Amino acid sequence: MEWVALCLFVAVVLVLLAGFPVAFSLGGTALIFAFAGVIGGGFEAAFLSGLPSRVFGIMTNETLIAVPLFVFMGITLERARIAEDLLETLSALFGSLRGGLGVSVTLVGMLLAASTGIVGATVVTMGLLSLPTMLKRGYSPEIATGTICASGTLGQIIPPSIILVMLGDVMSSAYQQSQLASGNFAPDTVSVGDLFAGALVPGLLLVVLYVAYLLITAFLRPATMPAHDAEDTVTAGRILSALAPPLVLIFAVLGSILSGLATPTEAAGVGAMGAMLIALQRNSLDMARLRDIMRGTLRVSSMVFMILIGASVFSLVFRGYGGDDGVHAVLEALPGGVIGAVFVVMLVMFLLGFVLDFIEITFVVVPIVGPVLLAMGLDPVWLGVMIAINLQTSFLTPPFGFALFYLRGVAPPEVSTGQIYRGVMPFVGIQLAALVILAIFPELVTWLPDKIYGP
Repeated sequence: MEWVALCLFVAVVLVLLAGFPVAFSLGGTALIFAFAGVIGGGFEAAFLSGLPSRVFGIMTNETLIAVPLFVFMGITLERARIAEDLLETLSALFGSLRGGLGVSVTLVGMLLAASTGIVGATVVTMGLLSLPTMLKRGYSPEIATGTICASGTLGQIIPPSIILVMLGDVMSSAYQQSQLASGNFAPDTVSVGDLFAGALVPGLLLVVLYVAYLLITAFLRPATMPAHDAEDTVTAGRILSALAPPLVLIFAVLGSILSGLATPTEAAGVGAMGAMLIALQRNSLDMARLRDIMRGTLRVSSMVFMILIGASVFSLVFRGYGGDDGVHAVLEALPGGVIGAVFVVMLVMFLLGFVLDFIEITFVVVPIVGPVLLAMGLDPVWLGVMIAINLQTSFLTPPFGFALFYLRGVAPPEVSTGQIYRGVMPFVGIQLAALVILAIFPELVTWLPDKIYGP
């Protein structure tokens, strides 16, 4: 009955493309296929009896409590206008350097990624704040838009990232499942902290490659990124007041996780409280704004958990129709062995990233292909980071990249969609190069987790 599982997957994608809510598309389509199978005799109704325990497992999963806390932290920092202060300070610091404004935008994007972890919010915020300034100072629209989109997507990979929290939980389940299938009844685990540590070096590598590209382009094509005279003096106190709060918060959250002092959930609580203190220090938090932040957190968190419940229903029905066995057989039959299987899975995820958000891909696709790939001997941390960067690249790639639509929504009318597309292509190439580098040198991912937690 593997062909029914394939039809189920195709049907879900078509329903999503029709614009129906993700969570109800996943769960509803799967239940329709399940009930049809029960009536037709091709599906065992006993599979559905496992659904309550799955939902209860989601409700009691302590790791996932970090999701609303990190969302709260990100929205609070966004409301505190921390991006505006960072951009003004770094622009004044690097503005006299040719390409300095582009470097400033990249560094601010990195700091926002590490402190908020929300791609859409970062791209929109940077687009509103920096794009008019970059265009006013003579930057080409292609360079300006490409830099903003690329720096905004860093929230996918630089910890503490929301996608890494969710991906860590899914990869842990897939890793245990692959070990149990191979006869290991005392399976090892992979934690969100492992994934955070593994993603740190690749994330910084991307930042270095972005900055290098901007500086080289400024040298080779100076007309596209002109220098300008510093409009005001940057003092050490101004730099400290702009950089200290987000850096302290990042080190408090990430440092407590990597050092083992706190779980991701506990660190997320520290981050949420730290974000509130920063907002209070900037006089950016009152009861009305706090209610707005809480409503935004509730909306995002509800969406995430409803999608997770819907994905659980989908996964249950997909397995009931033998979809796992079909995927396993297809991947093992591919030429090139493990390399061929990884390439095909990455390509499929890349294409799905055009039409599905990272939440759907994480909760629907990864549980299907993850156990198969891990059973082939791949490192779970390396695979998780590769998936995250692959999705980051997909969200940046024309013509359907989500980051492009976010920026298009806030870009001035004189900036064309074609200019945005052309601007991001060099950064897409950089991210593909980063994927190749990590494939050739997996130690860039595994070195830090091994140093911190042991091999």
